[in-house]
Amino acid sequence: MLFTFQLSTPSQGLVEITSEVREAVRESGVNEGICVVFCPHTTAAITINENADPDVKSDFIMGLAKTFPDIPAFRHAEGNSDAHLKSSAVGASEMVIITGGKPLLGTWQGIYFCEFDGPRERRFYVKVMGD
Repeated sequence: MLFTFQLSTPSQGLVEITSEVREAVRESGVNEGICVVFCPHTTAAITINENADPDVKSDFIMGLAKTFPDIPAFRHAEGNSDAHLKSSAVGASEMVIITGGKPLLGTWQGIYFCEFDGPRERRFYVKVMGD
C-alpha cells in the first residue's frame, strides 16, 4: 500500500514524521514486512536519528551547514546548491522493518523529514509491503 503525506516545513530543519509512518503501517494491516519512506524533492531528505534530545536536530543542521556551505562559486541559478548537496548526502529514503504490526525502531530513534530549502509545502510517501 502507498500512503501520501503533506507537511509544511521550516526554512531548514528536521520534522519528525514517525507518527505518520506508524499510522501508515497500522492502516496497512501488515504484521511482518518492510516500509520505505520516500522524499520526492531534490532539496529535502529522509533520515532516522535520535528523537529524545531536540539539540540533535539543530546540531544535525549545523553540521550539514558547515560541511556543505552556501558559497558564491556555485553556478546553479536558483541559489540552493547547498540544499541539493545536503539532500544527496542524507538520501531520499529510509527502509524500516515491520514486525508485530509496528515499525522496528530503536528506543531513541525517530524518522525525520529533512528540509534544506524551505519553508515549503512538501510531501512524502510511505510504501508498506508484507504479509
